[in-house]
Amino acid sequence: LMGAFISYLHLAHGIANFFVLAPNLTIYNKLIADFTPNTPKYVFKGIAEFANQAPEIITGDNYDQRAARALQSGQYALDGLRGAVRINIFNISKINSEVRGNKAPRIKRLSEYIGESYFNYLANLPDLVLLMDESHRYRASAGARAINELKPILGLELTATPYIETSKGTIKFKNIIYDYPLAQAMQDGFVKEPAVVTQKNFDPRQFTAAQLETIKLQDGVRLHEATKIELMTYAQKERKRLVKPFMLVIARDTTHASDLLRLIESEQFFEGRYIGKAIQVDSSKTGEEEDKMVTRLLAVEQAEEPTEIVIHVNMLKEGWDVTNLYTIVPLRAASARVLIEQSIGRGLRLPFGNRTGVESLDRLSIVAHDRFQEIIDEARRPDSLIKLRAIEVDFNNDIPRTKSVSIVSNLAQQLNAKPSPPSNSTNPQSASAPSAPPLYYSAQAQNIANTTFEIANQFQYLPRISDLQKPEIHAQLVREVRASYTASPAFATQATLPIEATPETLDVERIVKEVVSLMVQHTIDIPRIVVVPTGDVTIGYHPFQLELSGLHLNPVSTEMVLQYLRSQEQQVLNLNQAHAPEQRPEDYIVRGLMDFNDIDYDAHADLLYDLARQVVQHLHSYLTTEADVQNVLQYYQKPLVNNVHTQMLAHRYEHATDYVVKVNAGFSELKPSAVTVAADSPVYDFRNPIEDKSRIGQMVFGGFKRCLYPLQKFDSNSERLLAVILDRDGQRWFRPVRDQFQIYYQLNHDSHLYQPDFVVEDVQYINMIECKSRKELESPETLSKAEAAKKWCALASGHARQHEGKAWRYCLIPHDILSESMSLDHLLRLHTK
Repeated sequence: LMGAFISYLHLAHGIANFFVLAPNLTIYNKLIADFTPNTPKYVFKGIAEFANQAPEIITGDNYDQRAARALQSGQYALDGLRGAVRINIFNISKINSEVRGNKAPRIKRLSEYIGESYFNYLANLPDLVLLMDESHRYRASAGARAINELKPILGLELTATPYIETSKGTIKFKNIIYDYPLAQAMQDGFVKEPAVVTQKNFDPRQFTAAQLETIKLQDGVRLHEATKIELMTYAQKERKRLVKPFMLVIARDTTHASDLLRLIESEQFFEGRYIGKAIQVDSSKTGEEEDKMVTRLLAVEQAEEPTEIVIHVNMLKEGWDVTNLYTIVPLRAASARVLIEQSIGRGLRLPFGNRTGVESLDRLSIVAHDRFQEIIDEARRPDSLIKLRAIEVDFNNDIPRTKSVSIVSNLAQQLNAKPSPPSNSTNPQSASAPSAPPLYYSAQAQNIANTTFEIANQFQYLPRISDLQKPEIHAQLVREVRASYTASPAFATQATLPIEATPETLDVERIVKEVVSLMVQHTIDIPRIVVVPTGDVTIGYHPFQLELSGLHLNPVSTEMVLQYLRSQEQQVLNLNQAHAPEQRPEDYIVRGLMDFNDIDYDAHADLLYDLARQVVQHLHSYLTTEADVQNVLQYYQKPLVNNVHTQMLAHRYEHATDYVVKVNAGFSELKPSAVTVAADSPVYDFRNPIEDKSRIGQMVFGGFKRCLYPLQKFDSNSERLLAVILDRDGQRWFRPVRDQFQIYYQLNHDSHLYQPDFVVEDVQYINMIECKSRKELESPETLSKAEAAKKWCALASGHARQHEGKAWRYCLIPHDILSESMSLDHLLRLHTK
């Protein structure tokens, strides 16, 4: 959010100086990293204006050195490069401690380099904006009051808890301009859904405290391992990066944390499988041990880092933002409200940026056998953190209004055109959609023209649209138009018109000829191609070795009850999965695989049992008894089977005796579309450069000479530049809308419909063009689209050769080479695939 605020204030209002406050050293260091280019969570990714000249980062540790460098270079004002953004990041904790020690903060002391304090230098800036991170932590402190003397033109505070705890109680913030609570984020799908988990029919009174802790830890590990296999399957199926989940254990104190670490890393805890995979995070570590602890903690999101269990004692609060926390086991006494607020905030972020649709991967599980009902009751309170509603304050009621713009082809527009007054637009960038003169001014002639258009589109079985002009086809069209128009309701309502207005006296033959001529001029032949396998078609799977190294599911002692805190929906985990024992352990896997429609058991029995044997052998490699193997196969049958099936899809093959190419249509009508833009948005001339390129996706462009549509939208400035070239050098072109082509590409074992960026016809060829950023040229999706498009173009070219048409070519153009100096012929020659 701070990155967005800074970007907007600089780009829209020219503000160049910002002062960012952090509440502690952890967040201070995190902010410096996040504002530094080429770091994993850099906040200005995608901001083109900062790509060449990144904001200068000035910190509480280096502002003196910066002043010294400025003095040596003769730059006394410290203003840096003209137009550059300067972001000052300071730690309020340091300022607070100095104020409490009755001495002026270092930032307020005289600097020999600039002749005044750095504080006074900042205070004299005419455009300083203050941003306070986690402002509830220090808003009422002496240090924050001292910072107010900077007199910024604007102060922006960010916090998840907008209130201050005082000896007199809680004081809520009064200047909230936007409130987006956790409950709204859950409802909108931006975070995981928290759920509390316990064993079915569990009575905590039957167990000692030590026994209860062990049960909760073991059940937490079982949930953790089940999530791990679901993440493995999702990564394999969707071709996403592998996410390694981890479990967070909340300990009472440092002694308790040490005891838990010894238990988890002992041979007795799941046969020692978590030795070296747990870390203790608390204040007991110092020196080299603390450095090692922090290093492992900061790397916990990396899939190759071994940590799977983090034990902490009240250290991981603000500033620790991870995306791969899926299971929390609280073992510290705390109120249910504190437990909810402090626990779930650590684990709600989504590793893939959005929800996956896989329930277990969109959920944060809190294992609380002894606190289950208490947490449920707290979540049901009207003022619960996960129940609060979002409030948005609108100061001026300036609600942006939008309009829907219909985009139809030039031909369709001309057939239905009505006389219209000239545009009065004075916007120099405006290019009103050209109002084509009506083909015919009488209603009767327009009806005949539209009837001709509708009937002619029923002749798409012809190899080319120009075949409509053949004498025999023209005669058939005239007969069908006469018959259809005479029988139409429009003709019936005109029965009282003078005789000269009937279709016999109107020149139907001339109108048909003119409409067909326009169709040929304003259409590019796009055939409908279907490839059909013939003869003996065989679908199967090649043998392969399963990847199971990260799979460590543990035996389940009983069913678990899970209840979502927001929706209050309750589920029983693993219910209906414990069937009667199979005769052989491999049968659990084989039986599950047989349920998939794409697997023929009779043809693949040997492969299925080979894969099942691999799974069973892997389980035997770390489980000590046959009963444990049987237990895991029973309770985790579904995720195990899904994982095996996902891996099988990568080894699928299809063989056919032959393939027949069928062309169901030689041409197709250009489809209409609609876009939403601001109500006062003009139509922009596509030839004019756009200053704010980030707005291109919200604009509609016109002014074309050779485009088959009067209006077009572009996703980037590169596409606009390419359109300038096409309109200058091509014969005719357009941007296809969805379903204009029937081209399917394979990605993540699924078929997807491909919609190319442009189609342009030149003297010799019809060219399908895709414009991509250079970094996307070798992505799996781009390569798969290109392969599908090349095959389609080859088939379309074969069809065209049989009917004296133009061959098709596919062209993939990097976005960064485009300029108006390029010719279309040069681009196509270099980048045709």
